[in-house]
Amino acid sequence: MNSSSAAGPGIGGHRAVEGWGVLERATELARRGEAFVLATVVWREGPTSGQQGSRAVYTASGEIYGWIGGACAEPVFIREAIATLEAGTPRLLALGASDRFGDLPQGTTAVPMSCQSEGALQIYLEPVVAVPHLVIVGSSPMATTLSVLAAQLDWRVELVDRAEFSEGLLTPQSMVVVATQGHGDEDVLAAAFKADPAYVGLVSSARRGRSVRALLEAQGVESTQLDALRAPAGLDLGSTSHKEVAVSILAELVRAGCRTAFAREQGVA
Repeated sequence: MNSSSAAGPGIGGHRAVEGWGVLERATELARRGEAFVLATVVWREGPTSGQQGSRAVYTASGEIYGWIGGACAEPVFIREAIATLEAGTPRLLALGASDRFGDLPQGTTAVPMSCQSEGALQIYLEPVVAVPHLVIVGSSPMATTLSVLAAQLDWRVELVDRAEFSEGLLTPQSMVVVATQGHGDEDVLAAAFKADPAYVGLVSSARRGRSVRALLEAQGVESTQLDALRAPAGLDLGSTSHKEVAVSILAELVRAGCRTAFAREQGVA
């Protein structure tokens, strides 16, 4: 587990790690669409190494950035951060000896913490749930419409043309829709598959989709990835306008996202 809390309070720049540096990291994680918990010490009573205003981030992958307390507080923080991510709702924790707190404000959870130190902390845990990340490759009216519709769902949407696209834009949680209208479809898809995204769709006819699959297979793309390729992308609504195609693709993306979320909750993805 990586932890920037290894830096001591006396080391120059550590306050940046505790405060603004942690917020910068949180912003970076949010832009990448990664789930995490942002923790802020809102009250403390010594002796404790955690300071009021100290911050830390705990990511869904188990990494810690920042500092909210020492050897006594950190294991409790990790455990409660995991619970906060699972619940998806913010929590206010009161950490200390079981007899340390009297009447706590409504909504505050008391968490006993056995330690030689008699200090106490109140920590606000705020979960930031990953939003769907959609990359649309193409410049057609349909691609533009799809980007507008997806943005209405508060998704993180990137609309790029073929020359701007690379697998570096994607993560395994990303969804990508290739709408390059026969101009380099295979090259874009081959690059996309390198990132192993959660969804890959091609805007095409069924016949064109079969042809592209055959070309990608000849290029060595794995059969499991080709089996997951949606070509044509979207729900089958028959002959439709470009706006209706965009709606059908968005509906398929929403359904795919719900299935992925369910699978993760069940521990099978």
